Amino acid sequence: MKHFINIKNISKQNLKKIILDAKKRKNRRKNLNTLDSDKDTILKGKLLIQMFEKTSLRTRLSFYIAIKQLSGGALTLRPDELHLNKGGESLADTAKIISTFGNAFMLRTDSDQKLMEFKKYITIPIINGLSPSSHPTQVLSDVFTIEEIKKKPISKLQICWIGDANNNVINSLIEASVKFSFKLNIGSPKKYLPNNKLIKWAKNNNGKVKIFHDCKNAAKNSDVIFTDKVISMNDKVNKTKKLNDFKKFKVTQKVMSYAKKDAIFLHCLPRGSEVSDEVFLGKQSKVWQQALNRVYVQKSILLYCFDKLR
Repeated sequence: MKHFINIKNISKQNLKKIILDAKKRKNRRKNLNTLDSDKDTILKGKLLIQMFEKTSLRTRLSFYIAIKQLSGGALTLRPDELHLNKGGESLADTAKIISTFGNAFMLRTDSDQKLMEFKKYITIPIINGLSPSSHPTQVLSDVFTIEEIKKKPISKLQICWIGDANNNVINSLIEASVKFSFKLNIGSPKKYLPNNKLIKWAKNNNGKVKIFHDCKNAAKNSDVIFTDKVISMNDKVNKTKKLNDFKKFKVTQKVMSYAKKDAIFLHCLPRGSEVSDEVFLGKQSKVWQQALNRVYVQKSILLYCFDKLR
């Protein structure tokens, strides 16, 4: 049994095994329908319990489809339906009940502390479906998408992030840049820089992270341009002021022109004003392929957690 909490806590070898397994499984599904099981029915009878404390579309859909294709089942819980919090049931007891009924637990939470408490008490694998400090399933899937499109290891590419550099997605992307040894340029206003401890960790582990305060130098010669919403879910900030701070960090066709001619655009969604329609709906945008690939990578993450990766 293994947990999947943060990318930096998983070995390079296991991360690469997950990517390789996902590639193989996607290739084998070319003639299958969405809910057809993989031929090996490897997780037959297993139940994935999901709990969403924050809104979700892609994570909810992709994990449901992932476990179904592995021949298992999924049950989704909502916090407002549980005794946890409102009914006075402790987190420890909740974790015990989830462990008794389920075989794996995926949590999308608004609290890193809660995630770690569940990890402490649960006796089945727990997967971080998004927390305030990281989004590992999204970023590992993005590594898969980049290698699939570029047809080469991500270690041979330069990735660029434009926008808010102090959020969960960029945190996981920085961790991935160390584990997969790729160059990562970050273009962000000075007030929205990455977590300093994480940057120090990256540098101490031979990370290739560079920070810029303009789009042009960050995007120059990049193979991939990433961005994310400037106003995140439950973001308790002056929204007008923050949007104004990022006016010069919108991904437009001009920003894409600074990157390589065959550069692609990625966005974990949902989108806001941080990218122009021209880019988002243009030929360089691969956001729909990126979203669908969550299914294949999360299947392999589940197999990693169940010690079933071959």
